[in-house]
Amino acid sequence: MHVEVAELGHAYPGCAWLFRDLSFTFEPGRIHALTGASGSGKSTLMAILAGWTTPSEGRVALHEVDTTSWVFQNPHGIARRTAADHVAYPLLAAGETTDAADQRADELLTRFGLSAVGARPFRHLSGGEAQRLMLARATAADPDLLLVDEPTAQLDRATAHVVNDVLRHVASDTTIVIVATHDEETRDACDVHLDLSAYSPARPDG
Repeated sequence: MHVEVAELGHAYPGCAWLFRDLSFTFEPGRIHALTGASGSGKSTLMAILAGWTTPSEGRVALHEVDTTSWVFQNPHGIARRTAADHVAYPLLAAGETTDAADQRADELLTRFGLSAVGARPFRHLSGGEAQRLMLARATAADPDLLLVDEPTAQLDRATAHVVNDVLRHVASDTTIVIVATHDEETRDACDVHLDLSAYSPARPDG
């Protein structure tokens, strides 16, 4: 399993190239930090990998990648549902029994430092708790490709530190993890660093 991009480039109509000549292989078992200045194309690249955007040039090859999950920088949940419900749902959807899903959800809540808030409704979670819950829910879904967009962008430094500390728990031998970030601490919590600024053309016409 891996995702390979070759000579990839993208520019929106009438705009300069965001990046060009990007060749890289994303592999499971490692967390890839995707960095670069604002406007360098981090979110665009993730949208290309997710199949939402067609690149202007180059190719993307997904090998044994059938499912994709995306954790956005603003956590979205069901206000009245508990944290445990959010994690158990993808397990139930995958066919696990209620007891098995609940047990696995408890394990994941503990793994992400959320065992104390499992019975708490989503609307009563702090920003950091909600972000960690989204990571736990995405892990429960066991996607082949997990895209995480700016997980600490809306958090204060102390809360961001907690999120970064648990980020390594999303690593899996069966999931390719890519994290777009401006945060140096988040970058350093990852295993591999890809700086999109290095692929920004010097001139708009490349």
